[in-house]
Amino acid sequence: MLLRFTSPRGGIAPRARVAVRLYSSGGGPCTRYTGVTHPDCVDAPRTSPVGAELHRFQQTTLGTYARPPVIFTHGKGLDLYARIPSDDAHGTQSRRYLDFTAGIAVNSLGHGDDQIAQVLAEQASRLVHSSNLYFNEASGELADRLVALTREHGGLGFAPGSPRPADGQDLKAFLANSGTEANEAALKFARKLGTVRSGEPGRKTALVCFRNAFHGRTMGALSVTPTPKYQAPFAPLVGDVRVGTLNDVDALAAVDQDTAGVIVEPIQGEGGIHPASVEWLAALRRRCDEVGAALVYDEIQCGLFRTGPMWCHSAMPREAHPHMVTMAKPLANGYPIGAVLLRPEVADTIVAGDHGTTFGGGALACRIAHHVLGRLSDEALRTNVQTMSSHLFARLERISELFPDLVGSGPRGRGLLVGLSLRDAAHVGRVVALARERGVLILSAGSDTLRFTPSLTVRREQVDEAMDVLESCLVVLRDAAK
Repeated sequence: MLLRFTSPRGGIAPRARVAVRLYSSGGGPCTRYTGVTHPDCVDAPRTSPVGAELHRFQQTTLGTYARPPVIFTHGKGLDLYARIPSDDAHGTQSRRYLDFTAGIAVNSLGHGDDQIAQVLAEQASRLVHSSNLYFNEASGELADRLVALTREHGGLGFAPGSPRPADGQDLKAFLANSGTEANEAALKFARKLGTVRSGEPGRKTALVCFRNAFHGRTMGALSVTPTPKYQAPFAPLVGDVRVGTLNDVDALAAVDQDTAGVIVEPIQGEGGIHPASVEWLAALRRRCDEVGAALVYDEIQCGLFRTGPMWCHSAMPREAHPHMVTMAKPLANGYPIGAVLLRPEVADTIVAGDHGTTFGGGALACRIAHHVLGRLSDEALRTNVQTMSSHLFARLERISELFPDLVGSGPRGRGLLVGLSLRDAAHVGRVVALARERGVLILSAGSDTLRFTPSLTVRREQVDEAMDVLESCLVVLRDAAK
């Protein structure tokens, strides 16, 4: 299955190119959604149920996010439902939104999945937590499935279809509670490897990351997220961190004999949907091997079939594979979980007491994740990712052609992790708000990029609905500038 990393103008597949011509033949952009259909509840009076609820939540919830005045109550598939005031000022009603964010690339199987609900209920009645002092069958089975699927699909040095190693030197999984926690663990494991290889604690400790990266907001993960607005209020951070530039060969010089680990996203998500080239990743891996550093791929957003294969790097040659890969977002379809998968040369340096987690590897989370992994790896779902990716790219190519004054370039990304840059960064937040006011939820990324991460179950008509709304929003934006 070949899914492109980028889609420059004139560089899309023949089938997608036909789709562009067909859509373009329809004339101008869609104007069906230029009017507001889903106004935010900004003016809901405190005397109304929705207004009172919003006020109460705002008063008691720490303001770490700039949330619009919308309260979601339930969902099904790609549909989310919000509670809004009814015509009767003292009543409420539900309003449907098309969620083209998948909870920030989390709900790959959609909202309100009946099978997941059944698995959750069954496991909750059996065992939720027993501590990491003992094995539980759910965490053991999840670790085994992660390792087996990686060998089946390729990744971490294994070619697709690799058998279980006869010498027992297989991959190992560390189960955590979130993507940030997984990255924190990977950074610790890299430093432990550095200590073992140098033979002296505190000698081989440097960490290397790259501009526009996002690896989390806890102190270690934040230290390798080199964005001033995130880092500055919390300085000083973890020391001995160096920053390079994605796809810059000269940046490899930052990886030297003092480097314990390098962390990189094969496709930068929060930073603006910027893919790393395969050639550059292979060179990075060679440099890490030369100096004895651990290479970590943060595939929290781009992994687990969102870009087509199991891992974003699964389709790459093995010389571009990492020593560790971190994951989280879609692993349990919204239930909190994260994990690190490690090659033997790293795993063999970790001993009892080196790391831990109270809730990581809990039976409930792991049982859900085991179920979700089985469905994400289904061939029909992977085919849907390929088909819907081609259609989404085609629609975004058309939008690029219709709005050359607003859109900076054609879409980029892979699979169903897709970005579209706007010429004016100030327009990004405005378009996100305009789309929400017309019933479609989309994301921003970086400073100038719209981000599209629908559930992997997305249907063609849902792609068309989202893109029709986007076209109407850009019409509104363009008309306002006249």
